[in-house]
Amino acid sequence: MLFRRVLALILLVLSGNLSAQNLPRFALVVHGGAGAMGGVTPAQESRYRAGLEKALEAGYALLKEGGTAIEAVRASIRVLEDDSLFNAGKGAVFSYEGRNELDASIMDGKALRAGAVAGVTRVKNPIEAAYAVMEQSPHVMLCGRGADEFAATHGCQMVKPAYFYTTAQRKLLIQARKTLRRQQHQGKSGSAQASKKELKYGTVGAVALDAFGNLAAGTSTGGITAKRWNRIGDSPIIGAGTYASNAGCAVSCTGQGEFFIRLGVAKSLSDQLEIGHKPLQEAAADLIFEKLAAMGGAGGLIAIDRKGNIAMPFNTRGMFRGYVREDGSICTEVFNQ
Repeated sequence: MLFRRVLALILLVLSGNLSAQNLPRFALVVHGGAGAMGGVTPAQESRYRAGLEKALEAGYALLKEGGTAIEAVRASIRVLEDDSLFNAGKGAVFSYEGRNELDASIMDGKALRAGAVAGVTRVKNPIEAAYAVMEQSPHVMLCGRGADEFAATHGCQMVKPAYFYTTAQRKLLIQARKTLRRQQHQGKSGSAQASKKELKYGTVGAVALDAFGNLAAGTSTGGITAKRWNRIGDSPIIGAGTYASNAGCAVSCTGQGEFFIRLGVAKSLSDQLEIGHKPLQEAAADLIFEKLAAMGGAGGLIAIDRKGNIAMPFNTRGMFRGYVREDGSICTEVFNQ
């Protein structure tokens, strides 16, 4: 694997597409969700930062060896899915019925290929199921039992639903159920919802630029605590929660998914670069601080373009996020700096 990557770089240099003195930049950005961040202690913040750093290191190890953006995104998200601190994979929240219903998506910015799964309950790493859909099927999105069956027959590691159980998320579900029942008792059944703390907008995601100038993006989530009726948010929806195009940028979103779906945030951002020729940070800030906020939506996004420019805006109290540059320097942040 390493030999092939080095050979590919050498061939690019010889072809004149690269110069040995000016290799393309590469970088990786990850997030672990945006939200109110209420009750996050210094000790917990340290653990979250450690989780982000581990994810960044996993992706960087591939990129520095000439690995692709898609490989780096997968590696980083797998680390976050395996970390019970984050609302994806092992740490996923519970639905109202007490299930863990997981969503994920991934997109290749070079060829605009994409894959997604929604509502899976037995896939250890949903991002791998999304990748399998992209690579081994003619489809873009699979959901529910069919997505689980596809993953099981296409190389994904399967687990029993009990694998995703965590005491912390179970407690949040119990609290959320009480809130919902109280609201229903007060006659608010039409718009009843759990509190922002109980909902926990904790999606994870990664975006990457590789040494070949290609972009990729991926997102994975357990959704929102006490979600009902097989609710699906923006995370597995290409163009809403995830998008990547070499002509624009790679994007992964986190927050109140319904608003991100209605705005088509991820593709809108990429289009503003490709069609509107706006700078990445300006376009990202406009979407999060103006358009999303005007609708009453909360959340944030991470994005990277082909020049290596990075954006990480959010309109909540905090967002777990971080990036690593080609020199290996890592930066992680939680609250507004």
